[in-house]
Amino acid sequence: MSAGCLYYVMGPSGVGKDSVLAWVREHGVPLGVLCAHRYITRPAHAGGENHVALSMAEFHAREQRGLFALTWEAHGLHYGIGSEVGHWLAHGADVLVNGSRGALALACERFPALRPVLITARPETIARRLAARGRESEAGIAARIARLDAYPAPPDSIVIHNDGCLAEAGSSLLQAIRPDSLVGRQHAPAPALVR
Repeated sequence: MSAGCLYYVMGPSGVGKDSVLAWVREHGVPLGVLCAHRYITRPAHAGGENHVALSMAEFHAREQRGLFALTWEAHGLHYGIGSEVGHWLAHGADVLVNGSRGALALACERFPALRPVLITARPETIARRLAARGRESEAGIAARIARLDAYPAPPDSIVIHNDGCLAEAGSSLLQAIRPDSLVGRQHAPAPALVR
């Protein structure tokens, strides 16, 4: 049995990465693909993605026991991908995971069959979404937009553009993880591949 592929989804704040992943989960993940939940030191009711909420103590206890395949910190929170992902891959399942650009190099080391997926959007779309969230000042939003050039697509990435209808971006991601998907072909153009 051949090992599965890890689809490692990334994107800067404001591109709608969590919304695209949620759309894919709601509209039928392809047979043979498993969606990994992230373990996060954030309350379960905090909004955003469907994650496993852990206290800092619980997170560190699991980390010390080797129960995470990958961990990182961002915006004052700790994130983890459970070690079960390695088991799923070894048994031939493809896995879709919500990753971080900052942890990509380590993820590539630990998962040789990793396929980067970058969700992106135009700067004006990102600025509008960040403003609508109301979490940052205008200066903070401008600083995030200025950093977009530092977020190029990694080599061999699948690039999904999320500027318009969420269903288009979601269908593109479905097509990327299941190339023969009729859903992807009917509703969205083929996602770009960066070489």
